[in-house]
Amino acid sequence: MRPSDDVLAAFGLAGPARPLDGGQGESFRAGDAVLKPAGDVDEAEWAARVLGGLPGGDGFRVPRPLRTRDGGHVADGWSAAEFTEGTPGPDSRWADLLAAGRAFHQALRHVPRPALLDRREHAWAVADRVAWEEREPPRGPADLLERLRRIPGPAGAPSQLVHGDLTGNVLFHRDRPPAVIDFSPYWRPPGYAEAVVVADGLLYHGADPALVEEVDGGARMVARALVFRLATSVLLPGAIPREEVERFARATKVVESAVR
Repeated sequence: MRPSDDVLAAFGLAGPARPLDGGQGESFRAGDAVLKPAGDVDEAEWAARVLGGLPGGDGFRVPRPLRTRDGGHVADGWSAAEFTEGTPGPDSRWADLLAAGRAFHQALRHVPRPALLDRREHAWAVADRVAWEEREPPRGPADLLERLRRIPGPAGAPSQLVHGDLTGNVLFHRDRPPAVIDFSPYWRPPGYAEAVVVADGLLYHGADPALVEEVDGGARMVARALVFRLATSVLLPGAIPREEVERFARATKVVESAVR
């Protein structure tokens, strides 16, 4: 489904709206703007206010959220932001990606926790709670989940607002700071957001296992991130492919070796 002419008009945009690569095939470009389904309207409005109010910072940029003609940020289930030039990572740019995430999280450090996070029940939100032992684990590759959950978590890491899905959502530009897009908010330690990046690197991008040591919280935090990704795979519709389980088995061995 693409945004209607009425949606474009609400944001003061002219068509046509053309599909963009990525974004699960749901993002469209119209002129100098990108539109995507807003999902939870309250969360989309809140996120737009947060991102629109961030101070300018070194080391990152964010696309400016667009307002509708009535002053909101959602029109008929669609949100919009300025189009941002850049090439998505990670493409082996792990240090740059982690640095961009740290700069972004530094800018978010004073944003209060929104109550709307408590009502989310989608697979990613539930899996996040599983990773932090706030929810019982789902049925799935029980041996892998048990091995990962057996690794003690890092102690003393304060939580704040973080982006929980940075890996493919940082755009790199030759002349400008990296752009952080598609904000996925969670209330966790910043090291957890880094650990999700490293977990993705181990699972899908052939990252060097030594990258585990670059995370604040090290292998213990990466173990939580792997629980998050594995529990999400279990909770989403359909059986987990055998090759996916094998990826998690290899990554689990990496973190177990790093903890010892």
